[in-house]
Amino acid sequence: MAAATQNLDGFVREALASGASRADVADVLGRAGWPPEQVQSALGTYADIPFAVPVPRPRPYLSAREAFLHLVLFATLYVWAWQLGSLLFNLINHAFPDPADPASRLAHAGQSMRLAAASVVIAFPVFAFVARKLSREIARNPLKRLSAVRRWLTYMTLFLAATVLLCDLIALVYNLLGGELSMRFLLKVLVAGTLAGAIFSFYLLDLRREEVEP
Repeated sequence: MAAATQNLDGFVREALASGASRADVADVLGRAGWPPEQVQSALGTYADIPFAVPVPRPRPYLSAREAFLHLVLFATLYVWAWQLGSLLFNLINHAFPDPADPASRLAHAGQSMRLAAASVVIAFPVFAFVARKLSREIARNPLKRLSAVRRWLTYMTLFLAATVLLCDLIALVYNLLGGELSMRFLLKVLVAGTLAGAIFSFYLLDLRREEVEP
């Protein structure tokens, strides 16, 4: 597979260097049986800029420093989002108490709220600081968007947020079909859906903005 990919890249480079158009290269490779995705990936390796030889595009890279910053960024994102949800859930339980809850559970709720509040107070400012720092670096050097760690963590975050949204909807429909909807349950569904939806929308729009930017 690696040898075939190298042959494809070499063919595309030589074809473009000889003056063949991208459409002609894609057409002949398609007739030769190459999948369109591989053809477009090989063509995308080179910028569509007139020059004597094909001009390579920047490739995704891995930087230890940026890996550290992005790991801190997403770790603190997960911590404050999870703990904010936990705090709101406990506040909902307090506002709409269930008589069936044992006293031990009510006592544990106070400790859980303190832990959640402390986590949000610490994790969110760290997240905001690192996010601002990385945004400034990307603004100065847009090629930093190609960080491999950034892309992997972004897609993993999209997956986790989408999973939470799906589970949230499944729980809502399940209880709706069972006729067991309550204000307490609906508020928890709203909290989980809002947090996961906001995170999913933010990072999806960030990826789309990256695709349209030159």
